[in-house]
Amino acid sequence: MLAALVGLAAGAPEAPDAAWTAAPLRLEEPPDDVGALPRTDDGLPQESSVEAAATEALERGLAFLVAQQATQPDGSFPTGASDGYAPVAVTALAGLALMAGGSSPDRGPHGEAVADAVDYLLARVDGSRGSPTLGYLAAESDLVSRMHGHGYATLALAQAYAQSPRSRRGESLGAALEAAVRLIEDSQGAEGGWYYSPGDRIAHEGSVTITQVQALRAAHNAGVHVDTRVIAKAVRYVERSQNEDGMFRYALDRDETSVALTDAAVSTLKATGVYDGPYLKRGMDALWTRVLARNESERPRLPKWPFYERLYVGQALWQHRDLRLFEQWYREEARALITRQREDGSWGGSVFGDSYATAMNCLVLAMPLELLPIFQR
Repeated sequence: MLAALVGLAAGAPEAPDAAWTAAPLRLEEPPDDVGALPRTDDGLPQESSVEAAATEALERGLAFLVAQQATQPDGSFPTGASDGYAPVAVTALAGLALMAGGSSPDRGPHGEAVADAVDYLLARVDGSRGSPTLGYLAAESDLVSRMHGHGYATLALAQAYAQSPRSRRGESLGAALEAAVRLIEDSQGAEGGWYYSPGDRIAHEGSVTITQVQALRAAHNAGVHVDTRVIAKAVRYVERSQNEDGMFRYALDRDETSVALTDAAVSTLKATGVYDGPYLKRGMDALWTRVLARNESERPRLPKWPFYERLYVGQALWQHRDLRLFEQWYREEARALITRQREDGSWGGSVFGDSYATAMNCLVLAMPLELLPIFQR
């Protein structure tokens, strides 16, 4: 079960994403003219049409998600089986993807689908007075999402509330967010991090911590009060998890590092308002160096968690002060995603199902649109 939870936060390790098996993406130090990319002869979009092709791929991906949701009776999205069964997290991520594409509850091209996803999440908030898990977003049959899912679901509700606070769901969204935030605050451990279960204040782990901090930032942006002491402890936790080489560890008491955890940590620091300083600089240097080295290799080592890594690499670069890094990375990444997209608009390769893989890739493609509040620079 532990492996499944880690996989949920970081993509499916046992099935490498096809987009990463394309020809190596040769990143260089950003030139003065980032747009001057070479013409391809293998069917990939030319540089002048990458943006349009990415938008088309995004629209096809979102249409696939809407069609998948229509097969479910409760507004959720199909997910994997057994250790890949995580409807709360997958529905939250799919809802976020639809919002990133320009829809909000009951508004926009996929407004009805967003509303159904939001209603599914709202129906799974523990609202029982006196409950030790009051505010927890979970489904009884979902044994995988847990606090990862709670973080993603809180983020999705915050984005929906920010887009339509005075809608007919506004009051319910506001109340659910307040309760969800209080649960996150009450579940923070003594070290400043979070773990897989609500209320576990002893254990801690980096990828869970990242989902909680980003959820808190989104809730704060939506007008919900967040305890600044909680944020300060979380920042210190993330900073303490960094090695001298700039990479971030899986947990304070573990030596394992990865590009996925590092770019997520960088994004998290920025979510807390840290936009400069030694921790961020070392993290960005480590991130760019490793992505560059991998993509220049003739036999690159594929990432263990491709979907998670792609999303947070993109977010870390998108929020960086030198936007040329993101522009160069995005053009090549978008080309790889476009050429690997299936006829039905989906992507696959995750134990959590095609809805998960498609939602994560759509979030990447939608990032430059800046329609989702967390993607605004």
